[in-house]
Amino acid sequence: MAVEAQRFGQIFYPKRERRTIMNRSIRLSAILLLAVFVFTMSGTAFADVPSGVEDGVLTIAMECAYAPYNWTQSDDSNGAVPIANVPGSFANGYDVMIGKKICEANGWELEVIQSDWDSLVPGVQTGTFDAVIAGQSMTAERAEQVDFAGPYFYATIVCLTKADSPYANATGLADLAGGSCTAQIATIWYDTCLPQITGANLLPAAETAPAMLMALETGMVDFVCTDMPTAQGAVAAYPDMVILDFSGTDGDFQFTEQERAENVNIGVSMMKGNTVLHEAIDSVLSEMTVDDFNSLMEYAISVQPLSED
Repeated sequence: MAVEAQRFGQIFYPKRERRTIMNRSIRLSAILLLAVFVFTMSGTAFADVPSGVEDGVLTIAMECAYAPYNWTQSDDSNGAVPIANVPGSFANGYDVMIGKKICEANGWELEVIQSDWDSLVPGVQTGTFDAVIAGQSMTAERAEQVDFAGPYFYATIVCLTKADSPYANATGLADLAGGSCTAQIATIWYDTCLPQITGANLLPAAETAPAMLMALETGMVDFVCTDMPTAQGAVAAYPDMVILDFSGTDGDFQFTEQERAENVNIGVSMMKGNTVLHEAIDSVLSEMTVDDFNSLMEYAISVQPLSED
């Protein structure tokens, strides 16, 4: 089934449709029979699924609007790659750089698809793309829907405010009481973190990370909640912003150790049961150290468009 990219007025056909040579009805029957067999014989909902890279191309999705993880630019400078469903545009950022490392190690070509945040998990589930590399936290809720490889980054949760804000010297969540705030929609920042601030005026969630940052920059809110790389990228782009990092203090956001690990760990998501792709990606990421991740993120921040002079 074609997936309509309404934002760009195009029809984008899922990768498995583009390359299959089987009759659709035969393929559907095979899938249904296989699902029945797996449920009946093993009691599990997942059977072997195509890796997605049989043709030597790894198709990944991201927002292309979430610097420094990913962004859109007009040329291929600094190693940017074309966005397959947005002709004339290129994607770059930490996620693209990680994707290129994975492909280089496995001998694959890299294809990048632009997708809205809320469409990333459904797109993996339906096979519209092979994997998502988009700054996704490896939460238990997401892990019920997709499999995760990684982590490929460890990101602490912080707040951002303006340097001249009355909240600029906050040392804990209690100091943010009474302030207006927001975060990106469908994230732990909005759903779990900001509600922990007593007396905060929680405004509607921002559709994208850039919209969240613009709300802060234009004074619509007093502070926002995000992860450290996004905050570092924001400070590079908006020098009048400052980072509030309460990590390791009693004034930090409160989670169980499991919740904290889930939301600090950033992973690559793929269809449930895709063990071939999972193992291939993990084999690359497992060879990288925390210092490797941090160095690559620092480079991404240094070349993001908004941080240029």
